[in-house]
Amino acid sequence: MIRRLRRCGHAPGALSPEDQAVIDQFRAMLTAVRNPQPWTPDLAQDIAVRVGPFIERAHPRPGDDHGTETIAVSLVHPDTPHAAAYLHGHQLGYNAKGWLRCKTTAILGTWQPAYAMLTHAAANRPLPDDVGMDPAHYGVHVEAHRADGTSYTLLRLGPYFQTWVASHDADQLNTELAGRAATVIPGATVTVKDTLFDISDHDSYTDPYLTDITKLLADAVEGVTA
Repeated sequence: MIRRLRRCGHAPGALSPEDQAVIDQFRAMLTAVRNPQPWTPDLAQDIAVRVGPFIERAHPRPGDDHGTETIAVSLVHPDTPHAAAYLHGHQLGYNAKGWLRCKTTAILGTWQPAYAMLTHAAANRPLPDDVGMDPAHYGVHVEAHRADGTSYTLLRLGPYFQTWVASHDADQLNTELAGRAATVIPGATVTVKDTLFDISDHDSYTDPYLTDITKLLADAVEGVTA
C-alpha cells in the first residue's frame, strides 16, 4: 500500500485524522509482524499463513488442526464474516481453493486484524493458482505386493476430509488383516496405508462413508482369489 500523506493547511506539520489513522494502521501491522501471537495445535482459532510475499487469513478445519507438521486449512478473506467480504473473496478466488494442506512452518501465528493490509485482498489481487499448499483430501489404499517387487491396488477408499478418520479406517483394516496379510492372497502381501487422495484418479475410489469398510475389503480380496 503506497499513499501520500497530506498536511492540514491550517496547522503546518500536523497530520490529518485520516492520515494519522493510516499511520496507526501501518504501525499496528509492523507490531503484529514483529510480535506474532503464538499458535499451538488444536487451538481452534484462525491463523496467519505465508502465501509467497503475502500473509493470508486461514481457517483450520475442525478436528484436523492438531498436527505438528501439517494441518488442514481454508484461506478466507481477511474481513470474514462480513457479507461484502464473501463477495470480494469469491471474486479473488478465496472461495475456490477448498481445504488445503498447510505446513506448520508456514504459520506466522494466530490471525490479527493488523495483517489484513498484507493480504491479496488488500491489494485487490486474486490468489495465485499455486498457493504452495496441496488439497487436503485423504485416502486409504489397500495394495497387494508380490515377491518380485510388483504390486497392484485392491481397494481405494476416499476422499476423507479429516486425517484422523483416514488413519482410523486404515488401522481398522490392518487389524482386520492381522496375522493374514501375507496369506490372504496367495503369493502376495497385503498392506493398508492412509495417504493423499489422488484427485486425478478419483473414479478409482470408493466412498468410505456410511458403509462397512471391512466388507469392502473382503469383497476386494474375494474378487482376486475367486
